[in-house]
Amino acid sequence: MDISVVIPLFNEDESLPELVAWIDQVMLANQFSYEVLLIDDGSTDRSWEVIGELKATYPSVKGIKFRRNYGKSAALNVGFAACQGDVVITMDADLQDSPDEIPELYRRIREEKFDIVSGWKKKRYDPITKTIPTKLFNAATRGMSGIRLNDFNCGLKAYRSDVIKTIEVYGEMHRYIPVIAKWAGFSRIGEQVVEHRARKYGTTKFGFSRFINGFLDLLSIFFVGKFGKRPMHFFGTLGVLSFFIGVTMSLWIIGEKLYHLSAHISYKRDITDQPLFYIALVAIVVGSQLFLTGFIAELVSRNAPERNEYLIETTID
Repeated sequence: MDISVVIPLFNEDESLPELVAWIDQVMLANQFSYEVLLIDDGSTDRSWEVIGELKATYPSVKGIKFRRNYGKSAALNVGFAACQGDVVITMDADLQDSPDEIPELYRRIREEKFDIVSGWKKKRYDPITKTIPTKLFNAATRGMSGIRLNDFNCGLKAYRSDVIKTIEVYGEMHRYIPVIAKWAGFSRIGEQVVEHRARKYGTTKFGFSRFINGFLDLLSIFFVGKFGKRPMHFFGTLGVLSFFIGVTMSLWIIGEKLYHLSAHISYKRDITDQPLFYIALVAIVVGSQLFLTGFIAELVSRNAPERNEYLIETTID
């Protein structure tokens, strides 16, 4: 199979018929063998009924329905596990991503040998309250990851099948799939300017909280990617540094006390009366705790077996 199109959706019953018909038209015009995986993330409208109706018209349509809303990352992860195409295209269900971009994305993966080609919505139809925070997050992600993309959060992306079968997307990490892929060893990451269309039906499903979550997810990915296999390097380094500072302060206080005693110089304050003593004590305790945290982290697996288990109500194959 040439292409798998993975589309996570939540309450998008109005846009689905037009989107699937558009994808089918593009695929037939380019003679692609394909499948469309519609991942219903716990919709409360008629989305799942519409998917069943579309299956009767388009045999390439497949559906997976979550029993409740888990989020876009969960939907993508399940879709990645189920897809069979050599090239995987992800796009949003709200018709803001154009299926006409698919042939060029496919060509760049197949002919230019990219692992990932990420869409860049250079001209956007979003309010300034959304575009400014997005620019800040993109700049922060570029700086921390070293990946020179202008738009990490664009839903329209193309992947080699090896990429999506290797990486794991959980929590709300879908914003940083290129970063996850890079840490997994897929470094050929390209970008393509794509059309951003104004929303035709409904309203956006993402609130302001996604910007806070996005920043926390970025820190999480950076830590796991850099220190996930060697947490002692992070906690141990901080622990040793804190412990060394505390011991140095303690030796300074003790040395100063002994010097005054040997020189018969009046020493007005006891060691325990000095603020520096308590700072040194806290530094030693914190250093010891950080070191032990790193040691325990080395023993505990970070891959919990239930992290990507989701309750799937039913499927359409």
